[in-house]
Amino acid sequence: MKSIICEEPGKMVIKNEQLNEDIPDDHVLIKIKYIGICGTDIHAYGGNQPFFEYPRILGHELSGEVEKIGELVKDFQHGDKVTIIPYVSCGYCLSCVNDKPNCCENIEVIGVHRDGGMTGYLAVPQQNVIKINDLPLKMGAMIEPLSIGAHGVRRANIQQEETVLVVGAGPIGLGVARFSKLQGAKVIVVDLSEERLEFCQEWSECDEVIKSNENIIEDIKTINDDELPTVVFDATGNKNSMEQAFNYVNHGGRIVYVGLVKDNIQFVDPDFHAKEITLMASRNATLADFDFVINQIRDGKIQESYFTKELGFENTLDFFEQGVFKTNKTVIEI
Repeated sequence: MKSIICEEPGKMVIKNEQLNEDIPDDHVLIKIKYIGICGTDIHAYGGNQPFFEYPRILGHELSGEVEKIGELVKDFQHGDKVTIIPYVSCGYCLSCVNDKPNCCENIEVIGVHRDGGMTGYLAVPQQNVIKINDLPLKMGAMIEPLSIGAHGVRRANIQQEETVLVVGAGPIGLGVARFSKLQGAKVIVVDLSEERLEFCQEWSECDEVIKSNENIIEDIKTINDDELPTVVFDATGNKNSMEQAFNYVNHGGRIVYVGLVKDNIQFVDPDFHAKEITLMASRNATLADFDFVINQIRDGKIQESYFTKELGFENTLDFFEQGVFKTNKTVIEI
């Protein structure tokens, strides 16, 4: 089988590897069909992804079909269509015991800490596999990135008619905006790209979009009854943007960092204290988030147009080498 390996920053290769069908008894061997390309993959290729070692087979936004099951696996059979929860947790640390396996102390993320799905077949623990027999396999590859957004929205505990500001209209920001809207919030999205904002307004059905500029705070107040939002999500993974979020949130509000940057974040403590801001990180997602997203897809509330570019497996290296990542979401079909 062929695998795409990121050997070091800026260097990817395709190699032929021997398929090992000798899987652990509690694992499922999956024939990979679709792979979403994530900011994590792009950052890994660029050499600025935290928690990462080379060489690595990338890819954690995955769907496929069951090829083989281990002897202890009871709930799957050959040919089942599945998606994958790529966060492999230990099950015994305090986070896992407290039902937060998404931030397990010993977590191994497929495609980050262990080899991922840019390959023909992948063996995965059965608890990390979800059947989606009633959904298109292509949509199965969008479940993980959308679950990231859904988890952030759940963390924020958004109430109806709250005003939510989403900074960053990329793939994760799209999900945040959509699920915030489905929670009944007024949703404003900010981005540097007019193209992304146009797509976001159509896809997420957000209320307002603003192209980032020097007068962004005044623009937000103009369309929000002279008030700042009560919830600000930053989905950029950009240091400056993440620090600016403190200026965008109202008194008593919440900031949720859905994006991740390999850097230090600074803020002015008196301002932070005066506003009594709640600052939260949102890492990965849980089974509950995956189930929620799957149900939203089943109910017709998520558009398949989330994917705006499709690649063949053999074209993946060219895609990374060209370095043009401006499309909203790219998917690889094997």
